[in-house]
Amino acid sequence: MIIKPRTRGFICTTAHPTGCALQVQEQINYVKEHAPIQGPKNVLVIGASAGYGLASRIVAAFGAGANTVGIYRQGESKNGRTASAGWYNSAAFEQAAQAAGLKSFSVTGDAFTDETKQKAVELIRKELGQVDLVVYSVASARRTDPRTGETFNSVLKPIGDTYTNKTVNFHTGEVSMVSIDPASEQEIADTVHVMGGDDWQMWIDALKQGGALAEGAVTVSYSYIGSQITQAIYREGSIGQAKDHLEATAKKLSEQLSSSGGHAYVTVSKALVTQSSSAIPVVPLYISALYKVMKEKGIHEGCIEQTYRLFSERLYTGSEVPVDAEGRIRIDDWELREDVQEEVAKLWAAMTTENINEMSDLEGYRKEFFQLFGFETEGVDYEADVEPTVEAPNVY
Repeated sequence: MIIKPRTRGFICTTAHPTGCALQVQEQINYVKEHAPIQGPKNVLVIGASAGYGLASRIVAAFGAGANTVGIYRQGESKNGRTASAGWYNSAAFEQAAQAAGLKSFSVTGDAFTDETKQKAVELIRKELGQVDLVVYSVASARRTDPRTGETFNSVLKPIGDTYTNKTVNFHTGEVSMVSIDPASEQEIADTVHVMGGDDWQMWIDALKQGGALAEGAVTVSYSYIGSQITQAIYREGSIGQAKDHLEATAKKLSEQLSSSGGHAYVTVSKALVTQSSSAIPVVPLYISALYKVMKEKGIHEGCIEQTYRLFSERLYTGSEVPVDAEGRIRIDDWELREDVQEEVAKLWAAMTTENINEMSDLEGYRKEFFQLFGFETEGVDYEADVEPTVEAPNVY
């Protein structure tokens, strides 16, 4: 079939297998072109099919030579529809890892369930013995707590007052004002249940109880703080409460792991184009301005560049891991440089529908959005007939 992008808001309902595979290979090539990392040997990545999770798996495997297990949702091609981009990404990674002689396995399912955790523990014990790095990179709008059976939905809302600011329809380039009503106490609590540290804690508990966590193991989860422009809707909003809970969980996990020399870290990364960030009002416009400034300064990074820097310059240097006053690893340092934020603020004040393409990198934002799904990738013939069914090896 000839596969074209079909969009519904901030979601693309199709994905291109050739484009996804080529982008995975480009990330692998980037890592292989850089110095090897004296890092982990056996790695579990929870949320491994895209974004920072996929990049973490690639850096661990092709930068440190690690064996990996990835957890991600099922997304095979069915009934004439394409598979998910995550499925195509993971299949491409698995094939490349096997060709490189690395052990690589995947468990597909809902990461929040006890069943998926148990399958992962059993697989690790059988194939790898134990893991010495656990990366938690799950992004979801809904979670069912396996202990209670209750389902929670997260919201992207401010706290306290209605929030009004600029936003952009990144498909059309229309800049407008958006007002978002504040979250209720219940909505805040539900968002913490979904996006906080509960499930991260449950994964580490399951791995320890199952004997699948190595002595001295490190675990990392990703977070974001951002600039003053996005504070009200992000760090000071309902999501921010969940991120606070994530950081509190990291401190609790570090205390639990310290007796064996282990540690838990929250890594604060830069703003990037993801399905999640595309859904947050204001953020796509901020990212478009940020990309313009950081590209002009020669300091722009994507997921793979950020993750390689995390592993090579923070986690695995042979020295103590550098953290901020709250114990967080910061790889958002270039985004939050004073000169960067000053220029972004100037662009923000001036941006309108009429000058959006001149004042920002909206075109770069659009391109990266479609690349999430395997489109707009150089070297791919999008008029060619392709097979949507792609087999992923070693999937359980």
